[in-house]
Amino acid sequence: MTAIKHALQRDIFTPNDERLLSIVNVCKAGKKKKNCFLCATVTTERPVQVKVVKVKKSDKGDFYKRQMAWELRDLTEVDAKDANKENPEFDLHFEKVYRWVASSTAEKNSFISCIWKLNQRYLRKKVEFVNVSPQLLEESVPSGESQSVAGGDEDALDDYQELNTREEQDIESMMEVCEYAISNAEAFAEKLSRELHVLDGANIQSIMASEKQVNILMQLLDQALAEVDNIEGKLLSYEEMLQSVKEQMDQISQSNRLIQISNTNNGKLLDEIQFLVNYMDLSKGHIKALQEGDLSSPKGIEACINASEALSQCMNVALKPGHDKLMAVKQQQHLFSELRDTFARRLTNHLNNVFVHQGHDQSSTLSQHTAELTLPKHSPLHRDLLRYAKLMEWLKNTQREKYEGLSRTYVDYMTRLYEREIKDFFEVAKIKMAGTSKDGKGKFGLHGSSGKLTGSTSSLNKLAVSSSNSRRSQSSSLLDMGNMSASDLDVADRTRFDKIFEQVLSELEPLCLAEQDFISKFFKLQQNPTLAQAENVDDSDGMVHSRPPSEHRHSISEKDMVRMMMNKIFQSIETELNSLIALGDKIDSFNSLYMLVKMSHHVWTAENVDPASYLSTTLGNVLVTVKRNFDKCISGQIRQMEEVKISKKSKVGILPFVTGFEEFAKLAEAIFRNAERRGDLDKAYIKLIRAVFNNVEKVANESQKTPRDVVMMENFHHIFSTLSSLKISCLEAERKEAKHKYTEHLQSYVINSLGQPLEKLNHFFEGVEARVAQGVREEEVSYQLAFNKQELRKVIKEYPGKEVKKGLDNLYKKVDKHLCEEENLLQVVWHSMQDEFIRQYKHFEGLINRCYPGSGITMEFTIQDMLEYFSSIAQSH
Repeated sequence: MTAIKHALQRDIFTPNDERLLSIVNVCKAGKKKKNCFLCATVTTERPVQVKVVKVKKSDKGDFYKRQMAWELRDLTEVDAKDANKENPEFDLHFEKVYRWVASSTAEKNSFISCIWKLNQRYLRKKVEFVNVSPQLLEESVPSGESQSVAGGDEDALDDYQELNTREEQDIESMMEVCEYAISNAEAFAEKLSRELHVLDGANIQSIMASEKQVNILMQLLDQALAEVDNIEGKLLSYEEMLQSVKEQMDQISQSNRLIQISNTNNGKLLDEIQFLVNYMDLSKGHIKALQEGDLSSPKGIEACINASEALSQCMNVALKPGHDKLMAVKQQQHLFSELRDTFARRLTNHLNNVFVHQGHDQSSTLSQHTAELTLPKHSPLHRDLLRYAKLMEWLKNTQREKYEGLSRTYVDYMTRLYEREIKDFFEVAKIKMAGTSKDGKGKFGLHGSSGKLTGSTSSLNKLAVSSSNSRRSQSSSLLDMGNMSASDLDVADRTRFDKIFEQVLSELEPLCLAEQDFISKFFKLQQNPTLAQAENVDDSDGMVHSRPPSEHRHSISEKDMVRMMMNKIFQSIETELNSLIALGDKIDSFNSLYMLVKMSHHVWTAENVDPASYLSTTLGNVLVTVKRNFDKCISGQIRQMEEVKISKKSKVGILPFVTGFEEFAKLAEAIFRNAERRGDLDKAYIKLIRAVFNNVEKVANESQKTPRDVVMMENFHHIFSTLSSLKISCLEAERKEAKHKYTEHLQSYVINSLGQPLEKLNHFFEGVEARVAQGVREEEVSYQLAFNKQELRKVIKEYPGKEVKKGLDNLYKKVDKHLCEEENLLQVVWHSMQDEFIRQYKHFEGLINRCYPGSGITMEFTIQDMLEYFSSIAQSH
């Protein structure tokens, strides 16, 4: 180990100006045993740095290399694992824990002892030595074999001093003089000893010679001590004098500190007083405005607004702790409360009077609007009241009860006013719907005047019933619409009804929107869903009231408050609209189409403006009623189709509900051209067209005078033509179905009719086809007894050209009797019969050529003859 230590010192530490003090051969715990050395070193230069260095033998040779180093000051703990038993394991805690296993316990103990001594000498830091024997942690290590190399080196560290350059030069020069020092060390040592004795004698003589100087030096030292005592006495007297000065300065400093504290307190008190004066002082002008300000003039209102805002700022100022205990503050707050209560009473009384007078003024002008279908405008009232909007906001924030009282008063007066206006407005609308003429007398005897209206709702309903009965005698369903023309009276009546209904909605819409906008601005109720005060809820009258404290957990939004006020003010609108709708439905059930379009448009417009507005909600509710009436109208038309009865003695022709559907579709398309609720009409179309299809088949099955195929052909042809001309996209499938049914029944009718003129010939060839179907070869059919050539000639002779022409003429007359004139299908059917007859003729000729080859048998007439027969018959009729 000593040789390794000297080698490490020479090769690794001396070049770095370091000295190796202790070494231990270790390997890492728990891993493959790759040995290395832990070295405790110190630097030779000051300040001394103590390190623990890990040295490992190189893999490429026998030399050692420095692998890692740690500063000893970074060491926090040394754990020897066991203080009583010999255990080579130990841990060093640097930035992380390093676990080692020494080659022997003695080396481990020597290394730990060296670490402890270096820590005590150079660092004096608290490194914890855990599970270490106390004997190792001592300054002196006992002599003997147990003393390690590190211990000896550490003790020698105190006596050893490295030679300086001059000393090295002296030793070298001396060894050059004594050349025999290397060959004869004893003689060299003896010579050095003799020279040392000589030097010691010279030193003793020099000391003895300098005794006198020593005595003189001692005397000087005694004098110096005496002088020091004298100076110390003076310093003590000075210190006593300065002590009194220090006490006086401390008193002055304390006095200055008290003065500074007093100034600071005075400054803070001044700030508090200025704060209270600036924020809790109301000018005399504001006080006068609150007590006596004119609430009628614009200038007075502006002054009251400024004064109320200033009062609110004074009352809402955030006082600091303790301010409320000051008498001046209490007096000022009491003054503010009195001013607030006084001004709130004045403002409430004034606005109550304004509401009452404005209500009377508006009611006095009602008679000017009764003769015309217009509603009075309240914009002047709104404009006058909006001047008080900021004062209402102040009242809402300071005197909630008075604010609620004013809102109830406004709602009560406006409810009565609007109720009278709306009632009279709807009476005029109902009279105009019922057919009042310009001279004030309706066509059914209802009188009106330019003054107050006469007639009640019941009389209007009776008028509507009589009017609707008289009109329904002309047209009340799809059954009768087919007999009407566009110039009939109902077109003008419906157009007039549409204009009146549109005017009613157009008058109501701006009225409701203006009133809702005014309520929001005047009462400062935002249209967003912000929560209002928790203590405000709605009562049964639709107004805002205060809840008792036990019910403060409930709250409503300001948006709901606006809706409740609007519901109270315009509570009669929905009822009157439903009454008007019922009247229009009684007058003419098809008025529901006009009402559905108009109402849908206005609902759509209102929702675009504000989906949650009162107008949007109310019109939406009324739209449900209109939609219900529309559905009821459609259901009624379907029911009337199902109840239709036809005459057994006359031909059917085009059914009335088929033409009625055509007129209905034209009317509906004109009404719904730009409508928002097209889907409702499309659904009604589907229901109606299916009912038409089903009832056409029902009537065709029940028809006795007219063949079923004719009824189906004519009516489905009419339906196909109607749907093709109107181009209704939702009925495209039904249009194709109608065409298919028309073509199918046309073909069926033609085939069934053509079987009569050549009946025996048809039966003969049907028998021929039957034999062929049974397996008889076509060329062998002529050998059958019933179907030989003689029988064929006999049947053909029964149908000469004249007989065929006569049969076709009779067939034409019968078809003419079956078909109706208004659909004009005779030529179409006759042409189809011609094509079918030619097809049958060619079929018969083909059978003759295949079954009777070489017989020379032909029909008595040719295809050219048939074309002439059909043409001449058609021209003759």
